[in-house]
Amino acid sequence: MPLSGPLYELVASAPPVPPGLPLVIALTGFTDAGSAVSRMIEHFRDDLDPSPVVAFSADVLLDYRARRPSITFDGDHLLDYRPQRLELSLAHDALGQPFVLLAGYEPDFAWEAFAETIVGLAEGLQVSTATWVHSIPMPVPHTRPIGTTVSGTRSELTQAHSVWKPHTQVPATVGHLLELRLAASGLPTAGFVLLVPHYLGDTEFPAAALAGLDSISVATGLVFDADTIREENRDYVAKVDDQVEHNDELTTMLHTLEERYDSYMAGSTHAQPIIHTGDLPSADELAAELERFLADRRPDDDKRGRR
Repeated sequence: MPLSGPLYELVASAPPVPPGLPLVIALTGFTDAGSAVSRMIEHFRDDLDPSPVVAFSADVLLDYRARRPSITFDGDHLLDYRPQRLELSLAHDALGQPFVLLAGYEPDFAWEAFAETIVGLAEGLQVSTATWVHSIPMPVPHTRPIGTTVSGTRSELTQAHSVWKPHTQVPATVGHLLELRLAASGLPTAGFVLLVPHYLGDTEFPAAALAGLDSISVATGLVFDADTIREENRDYVAKVDDQVEHNDELTTMLHTLEERYDSYMAGSTHAQPIIHTGDLPSADELAAELERFLADRRPDDDKRGRR
């Protein structure tokens, strides 16, 4: 059980946060196909240098044995202990536009208390919208735009960018709970599920992070300089294409996925992808694939996460 205590503390050196900013949520946890959210958090922290306003307590919210901090062993001594981080920060995009960023690990404990806290902080900061992203593996080709399923209260985004609209039950993440509670508070919300090629789901697929950043841009108007990730993606895709070219089985699989994708999109009345890389076969097949994926997960799989 976690220790009892406050969920968070206010950062004394935090800058003032102007009212009316969009809230962006990026939390690792149950699924992070293609390491989309992990790479987005890395981009936010390394490239945008956000200023923490609220620091959440890992001792209260995190199961250390499931997601262990890292420490460096240097010859004959230990140094550089790095605990997991979950922070609410003030950040600025590539154009200097400010926004509020909630980024880090998905809490293992106290979900309702955490959600209540986030709703209270959002109301106190008078944020204008809430947008969150996560990713799941799906049977789609990497040679097509990555599609999204969009939920929330912003119907214009759902209509324009939700290429797959299933009716199914899935294990919840804290992101789902935040969307529900923030929407109930009256805040305009949008959740983007990135549909990442299943055969790349366990890798660090840069296009998935690009798709997540693109989704946030569409929902908020924020602009991100992702040239480094784009270069990583060019190198990554070249390696994948080389492997496929020299493997008959992979070539057949890819062609089959491409045919199913093209057939689905040709007959689909749903929205088109934003500008990503990968999309959908048929709704029934995708629902079945999602059910198989969830059924095959080990009980401790939902506790994996890097940040």
